Amino acid sequence: MAANQNWRPLEREALAARLAQDIPEGWSVNLGIGIPTLVGNYVPPEREVIFHSENGILGMGPAPPPEKINRWLINASSQYVTLRPGASFMSHSDSFALVRGGHLDLCVLGAFQVAENGDLANWARSEDDNAPAIGGAMDLAAGAHTTRAGEARLLRRCTYPLTAAACVKRVYTELAVIDVTPRGFAVVDMVPGLSLEELQARTDAPLLGR
Repeated sequence: MAANQNWRPLEREALAARLAQDIPEGWSVNLGIGIPTLVGNYVPPEREVIFHSENGILGMGPAPPPEKINRWLINASSQYVTLRPGASFMSHSDSFALVRGGHLDLCVLGAFQVAENGDLANWARSEDDNAPAIGGAMDLAAGAHTTRAGEARLLRRCTYPLTAAACVKRVYTELAVIDVTPRGFAVVDMVPGLSLEELQARTDAPLLGR
């Protein structure tokens, strides 16, 4: 962190908590592999949110304390989870039918890149990448505003192979919350002390201020 920098990026857990606070009551939500799996730990227990895991759980709860782990109960990241009242299990085929049938209100995924029109790239970083398939991509996502080399992840156009076109509605990074709008990226929130100019310097596409 630079000596004159008066802001601090969100850590993984804080990023998950920030996203969790925006999920409305009663929504059904899929949590992708990686940082998204942490989101379920931060939804208040009195708020009814139905979490789905693609390995066949509907009604997934937060991670259990060590003394209450059920070693047969895991999410798609092979992490131990709990069940909320009314939870159910299903086959993989039924689980993916639920996703593809449009029965979820929200899907939370990691991303390598997001374009200002909502294009998503989260499974490979080139045509020659060794990722076996799109379905294995989410565990590779870093949840960061830039790569470790300092390259922007929010772009005018994605340079990596696309996972899906125009599907992203909102982006959460360790620096900001940004909506994808018809006019481009619109800043919703930033970490305290960060200026729009500093955020823009880390973003390839133009940003619309709050």
